[in-house]
Amino acid sequence: MTATLTLALSKGRIFDETLPLLRAAGIEVLEDPETSRKLILPTNQAQLRVVLVRASDVPTYVQYGGADLGVTGLDTLIEHGGDWAGSGTGLYQPLDLKIAKCRMSVAVRADFDYVGKVKQGARLKVATKYTTIARDFFASKGVHVDMVKLYGSMELAPLTGLADAIVDLVSTGNTLKANHLVEVERIMDISSRLVVNQASLKMKQAQIRPIIDAFAKALA
Repeated sequence: MTATLTLALSKGRIFDETLPLLRAAGIEVLEDPETSRKLILPTNQAQLRVVLVRASDVPTYVQYGGADLGVTGLDTLIEHGGDWAGSGTGLYQPLDLKIAKCRMSVAVRADFDYVGKVKQGARLKVATKYTTIARDFFASKGVHVDMVKLYGSMELAPLTGLADAIVDLVSTGNTLKANHLVEVERIMDISSRLVVNQASLKMKQAQIRPIIDAFAKALA
């Protein structure tokens, strides 16, 4: 009997942009996550189901076998920690799917002299959800920072005096502009990756390989 495959996705942009890749692999999700109350969605392939999880939880589900495959952003993988690109966490990363593209950037109030402060060697207060990425970036520049961890409404931090700068995902930059913030440094480009549980890849190779190959062909 063929084993069930579980694909972990998060609602929103990643889910929507993964659908064309799934179709390229002959897979159709049979229910709309925006209207269904279900957290496990069936597909047109009886042995494949989609589980809806929080974006930051996708690598955890795949690493520990709650899902065989998942789609998650590079930012989430880095914050997940460990040797996420290799064998250290049981995660195999075969493909950059080139979807849900954005960038990780540093932003400050329009009237804040970021370049001057950095040149002076000033200690900056930085608000972010992405503490690993931010810490590594500023350490590589030799900038001393105090990290303030926030989970939402990052733009408020410089406006209320909570922080000098923020490190956050930027897509169009419109939210920054609306809040009188400016992007001062681009840290890295972000896109979503396919991740696979390494044990699943060994045990269910006949089912998983065709999906990876179909995704790769759709991206070519």
